[in-house]
Amino acid sequence: MRRWRETKAARQARAAEIVRRLHLAFPDAAAELDFQAPFQLLIAVILSAQTTDVAVNKVTPELFARYPTPAALAAAGQAEVEAIVHATGFFRSKARAIRETAAQLVRDFDGEVPRTMEGLLRLRGVARKTANVVLGEAFRLPTGIVVDTHVKRLSQRLGLSVQTDPVKIERDLMAMAPQDEWIFAGIALIWHGRRVCDARRPACERCTLNDVCPSSTTPSRPAESPFRSAPSPPPGSVD
Repeated sequence: MRRWRETKAARQARAAEIVRRLHLAFPDAAAELDFQAPFQLLIAVILSAQTTDVAVNKVTPELFARYPTPAALAAAGQAEVEAIVHATGFFRSKARAIRETAAQLVRDFDGEVPRTMEGLLRLRGVARKTANVVLGEAFRLPTGIVVDTHVKRLSQRLGLSVQTDPVKIERDLMAMAPQDEWIFAGIALIWHGRRVCDARRPACERCTLNDVCPSSTTPSRPAESPFRSAPSPPPGSVD
């Protein structure tokens, strides 16, 4: 991971430019899990751990056709649910997790998916990433920025965070983007990571961010931040 020496103001200006370009590259960026209700998205995100959205989308139609509500899924047999979600991997633990989550929704939230971070984090198997996806995509509530493996990788490659803990990375990103961009920023970084900035072979030559990315391998990558001349932070501020 490379990182330019730049002021906080310069890094924020560069982050704003990154978001602007992502809007141009992925204007329709959204969660790629199929869902028709918040409950379906919540369950789909839990199932997406250690697998692809494509794999999840293949099993959820049958899952939600048989168990369309939290009450129905909570009452389902473990073996029956395991058989449906088998293709997503770790099927025993995932089947148990989504059944217990459904039971919690029925028991603690009257069968409704909570619309707050605090409420979602009470659910089994739900951490901030899952909660941010649900709040952002199902309810359009910008409470944070989704940080998955792609966002973690891109945040470091782009020099937006040196942290490795997802919560700390999220905090860094939230400080650099206005709240009304939080939902888009997380999802767009995921799209960019899946389509361009691959973990092993990033396609820097066709990346729309290659001149604002300190890790770019293209000849056009500047030696210093293109925003290095941005105004310095006020005296006494912390970089």
